[in-house]
Amino acid sequence: MDIQKLMQQAQQMQAGMQKTQEELAAKHVEASVGGGKVTVVANGSGDVVSINIDPSVVDPNDVDFLQDLVLSGVQEAVAKGKEMASSEMAKLTGGLGIPGM
Repeated sequence: MDIQKLMQQAQQMQAGMQKTQEELAAKHVEASVGGGKVTVVANGSGDVVSINIDPSVVDPNDVDFLQDLVLSGVQEAVAKGKEMASSEMAKLTGGLGIPGM
């Protein structure tokens, strides 16, 4: 086993992972809930980028419904972002399942 070659491969993988993480931060996924009344956009880093709420679902007498819609939309968008990130990282690591990625 050539340690120097192994170290070079690890450095290349690390550089590739950093580049992929930067690319993921620029990619967006969208989740719509409530028949499109609430739309949440997240990036591949799992950050919520925007939330759009149709004014027709804003009812001061039923705040719980709106809160549930927003929460559901955020959860779905973040899950899609994580799924996208996981898929991209699996391409890079060859599906090794390295913890933290």
